[in-house]
Amino acid sequence: MCGRTSCHLPKDVLARVCAYRDRQGRQRLPEWKDPDKYCPSYNKSPQSNSPVLLSRLHFEKGADSSERIIAPMRWGLVPSWFKESDPSKLKFNTSNCRSDTIMEKCSFKVPLGKGRRCVVLADGFYEWQRCEVTSKRQPYFIYFPQAKTEKSGNVGAVDSPEHWEKVWDNWRLLTMAGIFDCWESPEGDLLYSYTIITVDSCKTLNDIHPRMPAILDGEEEVSKWLDFGEVSTQEALKLIHPTENIAFHPVSCVVNNTRNNTPECLAPLNLLVKKELKASGSSQKMMQWLATKSPKKEEPKTTPKAESDVPQWSSQVLQKSPLPTKRGGAGLLERWLKQEKEEPVAKRPHNQ
Repeated sequence: MCGRTSCHLPKDVLARVCAYRDRQGRQRLPEWKDPDKYCPSYNKSPQSNSPVLLSRLHFEKGADSSERIIAPMRWGLVPSWFKESDPSKLKFNTSNCRSDTIMEKCSFKVPLGKGRRCVVLADGFYEWQRCEVTSKRQPYFIYFPQAKTEKSGNVGAVDSPEHWEKVWDNWRLLTMAGIFDCWESPEGDLLYSYTIITVDSCKTLNDIHPRMPAILDGEEEVSKWLDFGEVSTQEALKLIHPTENIAFHPVSCVVNNTRNNTPECLAPLNLLVKKELKASGSSQKMMQWLATKSPKKEEPKTTPKAESDVPQWSSQVLQKSPLPTKRGGAGLLERWLKQEKEEPVAKRPHNQ
């Protein structure tokens, strides 16, 4: 299942991290369609607009199907055959599409047969783990492991827009397989909308939730999924399966409310762990991310910390810190760094 995502990058940065090579091997940036409809957010929910990648051939007859467009689309597929005048009157949930029934439901089978495949872009997605004893739910932020690069520099405060752009030029966005459709209103307006394909969870995430998005891991998979002109539906569906190449960390319950749109939604909780861990590229990139400026708000600078003191976030069960909660990614990060003098312990998350 996937019911909440984050995609907070500005349009120009988003395009840069989606750079690709076309069929001739030329380095390209995807072109934006309707960019004014895109609104960056740390807390996106169904019925909001999110950016997706798709083949240019969907919009331009005779175009090279390997060339890409970025377009904001409504999350929650509205079938082209829907007869009502208001899309919100659709009586069934189409924000997700199960891979095992994708060829059984007309809402998904028809656009898939037309090659309407897309890639949903996100920093990552949120999932909630239910505690069997208390029935309370702990949210987690789930994303691709991040490899530290020379260009991204050391962990610490980012003190200029140029540095911020360099950090995000190296961030690996989560690329989820989706299907889209185009619905025409009685007034003649076109609405593009999409659904995210889901599969059984991988072993790493199964303790959090039994379902996960179908993640396209790598440029080759993204290219095959998008290129409906060269890759058949049958071949493309072979790409739909769980992946273990994933990282995650627990986050604050502030993300539960969709009106909350701040870096705190995806900031790692100030948590106590029991075993010393080595720094991972993913945790360093995540900390660098949270130390940067929000696209909408200036954040205070953070104090740099030695890399060896940064814990690995993936596969941890952690307890809440006694430190008071304060909004703002950089502030959260700075308090967490001060707390890391104690030795941490890692363990896989489990239902309590």
